[in-house]
Amino acid sequence: MIRFLLCSALLLGGCDALADRATDRARDAGAAAVARAFDSTGADPARPNLQGRGRAIDGDTVSMDFRLSGVDAYERKQMCARDNACWPCGKIAQDFAAKALRDRPATIELVGGATYGRPVAIVTVDGEDLGEMMIRAGLAVPAPRYLKSDPARARRYEDAARTARRERRGAYAGDWIEPASWRRGQRLECET
Repeated sequence: MIRFLLCSALLLGGCDALADRATDRARDAGAAAVARAFDSTGADPARPNLQGRGRAIDGDTVSMDFRLSGVDAYERKQMCARDNACWPCGKIAQDFAAKALRDRPATIELVGGATYGRPVAIVTVDGEDLGEMMIRAGLAVPAPRYLKSDPARARRYEDAARTARRERRGAYAGDWIEPASWRRGQRLECET
């Protein structure tokens, strides 16, 4: 292809030698670019590797968990209180995320790092930020300390939390414990 283009463009006699040198230079440049594209492990950056905990769904389907960047959702077994009774805010948060992901296209953008052995990512569903959706529903809280490099997202998450508080959505309709405190063992009275 390169030989054809050079010869056609130049319309010179003796084009074979010129084209051969150009082909060699292009091949060498291409090989160098491919060599630079691969890191020391031989991974192709156009096909990035993920490292995290995986699990088998069935014999030919695997799944990997991702932590949402800048979001701390209520834990699956965590309870919140409303009207002097506990309700399973953690399970409802899990169900909310599952329903949002069901039958809708999702994009996972890795942002680097890992927490709890899981890669950290921003997940969008049909173009909507899943973390922001969960915060706005009152089923997660913003974790802005993890969004220092993304101040616009941090502001959106804080705005979503203010909306959830103002409209008493999800956990904001009653009492709750920060998910991080709950993981350290703190419990609501109705949970004990």
